[in-house]
Amino acid sequence: MADNLIKPARAVPQQRLSARALRLGGRLNLTGLDLAGLAPLEVPSRSPPMLRLENGRVAALFSYGTVVFIGASAAEQEAVLKEIEGRIEDRLDTAAVVASEIELGPNTRIAGDRITIKDKSPAALVVIADALAKNVALAFEEEEVRKLLLALEPFTGDLADTGRLPMNRRRMLRTVGQAFRTHRRLLERVEVEERPDFPPGDGEPGHLCERLADAYHLKKRAKSVSRKLDVIEVMTSGLTELINARRENRVELLIVLLIAIEIGIWVYESFIRG
Repeated sequence: MADNLIKPARAVPQQRLSARALRLGGRLNLTGLDLAGLAPLEVPSRSPPMLRLENGRVAALFSYGTVVFIGASAAEQEAVLKEIEGRIEDRLDTAAVVASEIELGPNTRIAGDRITIKDKSPAALVVIADALAKNVALAFEEEEVRKLLLALEPFTGDLADTGRLPMNRRRMLRTVGQAFRTHRRLLERVEVEERPDFPPGDGEPGHLCERLADAYHLKKRAKSVSRKLDVIEVMTSGLTELINARRENRVELLIVLLIAIEIGIWVYESFIRG
């Protein structure tokens, strides 16, 4: 898996760092994590595990199945991914990846995939890793919801046009099952309102956190995903109830037919044959 996720490190100026955020699965089990040869980065208390690599490079691990590398070489990325491979739950067939670039400058600025900061302090790297992880996690959730709505659309369209459920019951059940699986995968969702703690009086990381949240529209996108998931839940519940109702109607019809057949046999035996 690691080989498919690693790209050769780009040659960038000394004042720039490449950053890559990867959504690997539904959850990353961080309990008892001990990566040999990697020291933790000194970060605020309420922060994801941050690992110190060489020459100021870092890797951040998030419980919702996401890893962020800042300035890490291909070999360092491969080493970390190999160590956590057995901890990835509900692994994705294809990881969601978002690449960015970090550079130093006189003012904080976010333009597309380039983030300009005043200094590469641990607090600033924590904020950037947190924002990139939320960005790629939301991108994954948005794509999952989009695919699920596309899968449900034919059934809702047929129901609206004809007033009847399609005859392919197995396909409907498969789509409902896919919806339930997507719900389960998104249970470990990113909380965009949560943010790392910062020392009192240190307003720069907080300012950077707000700038990144606005640039990536984190709150707006998270609310949109939540609303769509609510709609999907209503749609799948409705489809399930309609499927069950149609099955119950068929059972009732079968019972009526059996009773009618039994009455016909009784009439034949009692009157016609006698």
